Amino acid sequence: SSHSPKRCDCFFICRPCFSSSVDFIPHASMDTVHHMLLFGCKTPVSTRSFCVQGTCEDEASIMYAWARNAPPTKLPKDVGFKVGGNSGMSYFVLQIHYGDVSAFRGEKEYFSILLPCHSYLCPLQRQPFIAGIYLLMSVDTVILPGKRVTNADIACDYTSYPIYPFAFRTHTHRLGKVVSGYRIRDGKWSLIGRQSPQLPQAFYPANKEVDVKYGDTVAARCVFTGEGRTSKTYIGGTSDDEMCNFYIMYYMDSKHAIPFLNCMATGPKELFEHIPAEANVPITGTTGHMNSMMHMGHSTGTDNQDNRLLLDANKAEKILDPDFHLEQDSAWPQGSLQLGQVSGLALDSDSNLVIFHRGDHHWGADSFNSQARYQQRSLGPIQQSAILVVEPANGNILKASGRNMFYLPHGITTDKENNYWVTDVALHQVSLSGDGRDRILLTLGEAFTPGSDSNHFCKPTDVAVDTETGNIFVSDGYCNSRILKFSADGKYLSEWGAGSSDRRRRIPFQIPHSLVFLPDRKEVCVADRENGRIQCFIAETAEFVKEIKKDEFGGEVFAITYSGLIFAVNGESPFRSAPLKGFVINYSTKDILDTFSPNKKDFKMPHDIVETRDGSVFVGDAGSKAVFKFTTQKLHRSVKKAGIKVEELEDRCEVKTEPSSRVGILGKIRGKAVGSLNLGNFFASHKGYSRQGFDQLSTEGSDQERNDDDSSDSENEEYSALPPPQSSS
Repeated sequence: SSHSPKRCDCFFICRPCFSSSVDFIPHASMDTVHHMLLFGCKTPVSTRSFCVQGTCEDEASIMYAWARNAPPTKLPKDVGFKVGGNSGMSYFVLQIHYGDVSAFRGEKEYFSILLPCHSYLCPLQRQPFIAGIYLLMSVDTVILPGKRVTNADIACDYTSYPIYPFAFRTHTHRLGKVVSGYRIRDGKWSLIGRQSPQLPQAFYPANKEVDVKYGDTVAARCVFTGEGRTSKTYIGGTSDDEMCNFYIMYYMDSKHAIPFLNCMATGPKELFEHIPAEANVPITGTTGHMNSMMHMGHSTGTDNQDNRLLLDANKAEKILDPDFHLEQDSAWPQGSLQLGQVSGLALDSDSNLVIFHRGDHHWGADSFNSQARYQQRSLGPIQQSAILVVEPANGNILKASGRNMFYLPHGITTDKENNYWVTDVALHQVSLSGDGRDRILLTLGEAFTPGSDSNHFCKPTDVAVDTETGNIFVSDGYCNSRILKFSADGKYLSEWGAGSSDRRRRIPFQIPHSLVFLPDRKEVCVADRENGRIQCFIAETAEFVKEIKKDEFGGEVFAITYSGLIFAVNGESPFRSAPLKGFVINYSTKDILDTFSPNKKDFKMPHDIVETRDGSVFVGDAGSKAVFKFTTQKLHRSVKKAGIKVEELEDRCEVKTEPSSRVGILGKIRGKAVGSLNLGNFFASHKGYSRQGFDQLSTEGSDQERNDDDSSDSENEEYSALPPPQSSS
């Protein structure tokens, strides 16, 4: 413990054995303590003085970090840190960075991290798994004043034995909005963890399904804002500077244990063009919500158990990076898909694109009579495969089904079993078909018979599936103005019409044309086509939540999808003129964040829209019988974004190149996960810093104000990893 108003390093001698279970219980308050770091080392700087400069004479390995009133942390069963004996860790060193020293100056205060250990006295009971810390940290990001978004990207190739992340922690100072970490394998990004650094900076449970092996890439992104700043903000050790840290707490086989790894290489722009869109979405939430999710029970096996990531999606404010824009990938598809009128799009569980089209059938003026009965039954069903599963990257067909099953396809949705829920406006039916199989598993409605009761539909348009309960919602449709709710086995549950915040001015649906279920909000949203609006309802109760209606829609909204942001396409209106395009909409604020359309030819009748996990957006066009792919690209000169003409923007991060010493250091570590680094020369060579107190680099600076003459209160630490032991296998 310590009671000094300066930053102090406190030392505890550890017994030379192994712990089978360790809890980290902090005793501190963010009112006075900015953060605490717990290190393990062989030789501390001092064993007598509580307040010293530095932590360890030799290499220091970080074991735990605390900030912002974070709750306690518990290691998984059979996992512990290797300490004592020949581990290289004979001492624990607790480093405390104080925030507002005036809050306790003149008073005696005590701060500590309690480590209650179980089965801690038996050297023979060694764990099969040893814990370690992998730190990804940016060292060259510059945040421009007033700039809304600056990204700090870090990436390194992994070249050691497998590690299994079980917890993660994020750290920035005041300007950080969200920090995300990923494993990249064979081009696919898998989330390790994602969190707001403004919430308690604890270790949160990581995605259990992600391991890291030789040949993988580990990557992280910190999203900052420069709004409110009048000068550039650099990476540094004071509260006026910033930091970008993503910690991974992992375990690995004890035979190959490496207690600490780090990565400080700037990620290539080409690599981060494919980062999932969620990495650009700030997170908001409450401390209580996060604290309730802090228990870190984790199996040390590699099974694929269901995992709930700590994304406070229910309360997230969704925005896009304004430096980027959705643009058409004109090279997609690489081959011809030979489609009819494209009526529906969906994604399967592997994030493959599912296309629902009408083959050689067309919906024309003579397709129905005045009673909505289909007039072209003599043509028979569509003989082509009406459902195609294609590779999102190149458009290659993976599977084809739906021969001789449909007459006029409309909407399609997949469930968690990869079955297809589809609507057919000619049949007036909703049906469930098996993945890739030409057979019907369940049918709702009477074939070719329109109606308005609970057993009939009239040209139903779309289906949404509740991902938890399996309940389905049907938009019905061209004749009726309602949403129907059924159980997963087809039992009728309820129905409702349009909503309004003012019941006296409720306007009925005019062709509820598209549906989407919002899993994080437990809502169903409807594209009310002819009213040119989006309405959202609580899925369980049908209670009206909100309406989104924009002049830019031009009076028609044909389709919507949702992935934290709402994506929509409009259509031609006989009453108003507006360009046909896609829209990216902030659900919470209803703001249009971006618009997009094809580069070479215009939309004719954009009919459905989906977004894939990597952020690509696909639009199915019934008029041009095509599917368009859009990807996130850097804004180019004279691109129109949300109707505003903008000029080409500069790079996201400015990189300072004047200190020659930094180039040499980064040249040695770029692209690799390394175990040690001393950046004293780097910080000392920057304007505003003195050499004093910067012989070593801390991963988290103190919250003291910068002092040009004496930076000792922001002293930095060197982080190193012990060399991996020789394998016995």
